Amino acid sequence: MTDEPPAARPSLVAGVDGCPGGWMVVTIRLEGDAPPIARVVPQFLDVFFGSEVPGIVAVDMPIGLPDRAGIGGRGAEVAVRPLLGERQSSVFSVPSRSAVACEDYREACRVALATSDPPRKVSKQAFHLFPKIREIDALLRADTGLQERVHEVHPEVAFWRLNGERAMSLPKKIKGSVNPAGLDERRQLLEASGFSSDFLSQKPPRGAAGDDFVDACACAAIASRIARGLARPFPQEDIYDAHGLRIAIWA
Repeated sequence: MTDEPPAARPSLVAGVDGCPGGWMVVTIRLEGDAPPIARVVPQFLDVFFGSEVPGIVAVDMPIGLPDRAGIGGRGAEVAVRPLLGERQSSVFSVPSRSAVACEDYREACRVALATSDPPRKVSKQAFHLFPKIREIDALLRADTGLQERVHEVHPEVAFWRLNGERAMSLPKKIKGSVNPAGLDERRQLLEASGFSSDFLSQKPPRGAAGDDFVDACACAAIASRIARGLARPFPQEDIYDAHGLRIAIWA
């Protein structure tokens, strides 16, 4: 990397979710009563530049890629699915590193079949995330200092934690479309977790949708838990990929 990220402020944490405009970022100050800050940045590296640089970042994107994919994906996916009940379909299985490296869908499916046990193709939904997975993977492999600051999370696992370790009762989406009742249920939980109703009811920044904003808030809540030493990884045992990146979903 040519530019090193500025020193982080330990009192700042951020939740990040991928969105059409790049990355939806919600930053929380752990001390004082300053309101959260919501913004969209084009690249994940941009999270670490500017006047508000978080010490801990919780991002809804896989970190740590397997050489071969097993049943149910990585150990992280296998560990969290049983927690989510009817919401467990929101956790997709991460394919092999070589499949994620493919920029053509047919090629990704071919490589995934050859590097999974049992053989499994790549879903279109997962394939569309590959560019963002590659973006974070390249950044963390190039800057080992960020590896301690960036943690993988999953919004539905985050809501499970915030909801007293109970899965959400309503889906966030139905047949690919946002479910307003599901979003309202999650906003109510975020408000009970410390976000103001005014902040949650604002229009998302340009480049992000309402569900991206809500998910980023949930990720920020887990970033706060990580900073305070209250979060734990799934699975609890240390699992790393071939490049030393930890494979775990935090909540």
